[in-house]
Amino acid sequence: MHSHLRFALPLFALPLLLLAGCGGEQAPRPVAMVPKAAPPPPPPAVPYKGPGVAVSGDIMAACNIVINKVDRAPKFAFDEHDLQPEDRAVLDQIAKCVTTGPLKGRSLKLIGRADSRGEVEYNFALGERRADTVAGYLSQLGVEKAKLVETSRGKLDASGTEESSWAQDRRVDIALL
Repeated sequence: MHSHLRFALPLFALPLLLLAGCGGEQAPRPVAMVPKAAPPPPPPAVPYKGPGVAVSGDIMAACNIVINKVDRAPKFAFDEHDLQPEDRAVLDQIAKCVTTGPLKGRSLKLIGRADSRGEVEYNFALGERRADTVAGYLSQLGVEKAKLVETSRGKLDASGTEESSWAQDRRVDIALL
């Protein structure tokens, strides 16, 4: 039995030696075609949060809205629903965009909000008045009333704990439907 191994071992080793001895020049590897990298996507449009309105980034981008002061506070004054001049300037641009611009004919959702102080029912009504004020202004500029969907969240999503953060909660969010 020992003699069988003596002959079998060289038979198994021979192919390995032959493979190891073939170390000559190797054929060049094919070069893989690497596609050009696509350019990075443009940065997302920054939403606008003005004194009384907040505008979604997709509207900002589509309408190419230009704003001077993005994070200026306060928004609506406590217990108020009057528009500030800065808000009117932004709403003017939105109205133009949805009446004659790239978003012509599109519908908007207006979400009135309030800070965390006060009764739930009162803040829902205040949010509705704020959304209605924005809707009224947009309709005066030619936006069809049927294209404006108003709602109120009242104080449901409010996160403020003092005046500067309460001011951030008192607003109307504007988004595409």
